[in-house]
Amino acid sequence: MDKYLLPTLTDVPETIILADGDFPVHPLVVALLDACPYVVCCDGAANRYIRSGRMPVAIVGDGDSLLPEVREQYGSLIHSEAEQDTNDLSKAFRFCLSQGRRNILILGATGKREDHTLGNISLLMDYMDLATVSMLTNYGVFTPVKGNAEFQSYPGEQVSVFNMGGCTSLSARGLIYPLSVFTNWWQGTLNEAAGGNFTILTDGKILVFRTYIP
Repeated sequence: MDKYLLPTLTDVPETIILADGDFPVHPLVVALLDACPYVVCCDGAANRYIRSGRMPVAIVGDGDSLLPEVREQYGSLIHSEAEQDTNDLSKAFRFCLSQGRRNILILGATGKREDHTLGNISLLMDYMDLATVSMLTNYGVFTPVKGNAEFQSYPGEQVSVFNMGGCTSLSARGLIYPLSVFTNWWQGTLNEAAGGNFTILTDGKILVFRTYIP
């Protein structure tokens, strides 16, 4: 059974993709962004990332969101993909895979337009088949899971569990409220951890959200 820990300052990710949603402001997320040695920016995210004094390893996307001065000064970092069948996050993800990166943390993928937020979150279920991937927001961590899994938690931690397809059984130990094979996303929200860990038992794919330690 896979076990998923809460993110901490000591867990510096191997690779970060920074998307063009809300820029990280939570202290933990900012610290991990600063500590990671390999940051790939979706093209729109590169504008603010570079203006903040940081430098990405690569800028990936169709280039339509880049400021002209960024495009001119940092052209050597740009890996342009013009196809429109996938979004910039997926283009950056494919780039990381092409560089042998298989442990990827995604930041900045939520906020701004709600349709982009929903799309980016749902992509985790595709990415999980190709890499170890999770997504940190300014509020918590999204973890895609297939099958039974154990999660580190803390008493009172807010937890949401989303049935993303294929589940014929879904239950938990260590959560305040029982789980079932939910048919709508809202049904798995607003749960709570009872202690230092909880276990989810399922035969399908789920997405788990946990809030940070206060």
